[in-house]
Amino acid sequence: MERFDKEPEQGGRMCWFTALVLAVQILGLSAVIMVAVWMGHFRGGFAWQSDPAKEFNFHPVFMVIGMIFLYSDGILAYRVFRNMKKLYIKVLHGMIHLGALIFSAVGLKAVFDSHNLAKNPIPNMYSLHSWMGIITVVLFGLQWLSGLTSFLFPGLSMGLKKQYMPHHVFWGIAILTMAGATALMGITEKALFMMKTFPENGSKIPVLDYSHKPPEGILMNCLGIVIVTLIALVIYIVTRPEYKREPSPDEEHIELVN
Repeated sequence: MERFDKEPEQGGRMCWFTALVLAVQILGLSAVIMVAVWMGHFRGGFAWQSDPAKEFNFHPVFMVIGMIFLYSDGILAYRVFRNMKKLYIKVLHGMIHLGALIFSAVGLKAVFDSHNLAKNPIPNMYSLHSWMGIITVVLFGLQWLSGLTSFLFPGLSMGLKKQYMPHHVFWGIAILTMAGATALMGITEKALFMMKTFPENGSKIPVLDYSHKPPEGILMNCLGIVIVTLIALVIYIVTRPEYKREPSPDEEHIELVN
C-alpha cells in the first residue's frame, strides 16, 4: 500500500523535474540567441581575422554556447538520461563537455586575435574578466581530463571513484558558477567600454549611454539575468537528491562485486 502511495508523489516530482529541465533549455537557447543578436545586430556582425573588431564578436557568442549552455547540459546528462546505460551517459557527458571546451578555445582565440591584430594592438590579460576567464577555462579543461581518466579511460578502482566523485561534482558546480560570474563581468566590462563624453552645461561630464537605458543596454541586462537564472536552476536540479539517477540492478550488482 505504501508503494502505491509513493507512486503519485514520485510522478509529481518527475513532472516538476521535467518542467525545470525544459526551463533550463529555454533559458540556454535564449542566452545564445540574445548574445548572437547583441553581437550581430548592435555590434556590427561577425568576421574572422580580416576584421579583428568583428572577430571579437565571436568571443561572447562562443563562450556562452560553450561555458554556459553546453556546460549546463553536460552537467544535467546524468539526471535527464536516467534510464540509459551508465556507460553511454558517461560518453555523452564527456562529449558534451568536449564540445563546450572546443567552443571555449575558439572563443578565446577570437578575443586574443581581436587584440593582437588590431590596427592599434590592445593589451591582453589586464582585466579581472580576462583573469577569471582563463582560470575558469583552464579549470574546466582539467576537470574534463580528470573525469576522462578517472571514470572512462583508464578509470579508477570502484573505491577511488567513490572517493573522488564528490570532488568531481563540487568542482563541476563551482566552475559553472565561475563561468557565470565571468560572463557577468564581461557584460559589465563591455557596458563600461560604451562610455562616451557629452558636453553638458559647458563642461564635459562622462555619461554612459548605458545609463540612458538604450535597447542594447536592456538586452545586456536581460542576458545577465537569463544566465544567472539558468545557472541557479542547474545547481538546484543537481543538488536535489530526489532527482539523482538511481543505479540499475545490474550496476548495483557490479558495484557489490567490485
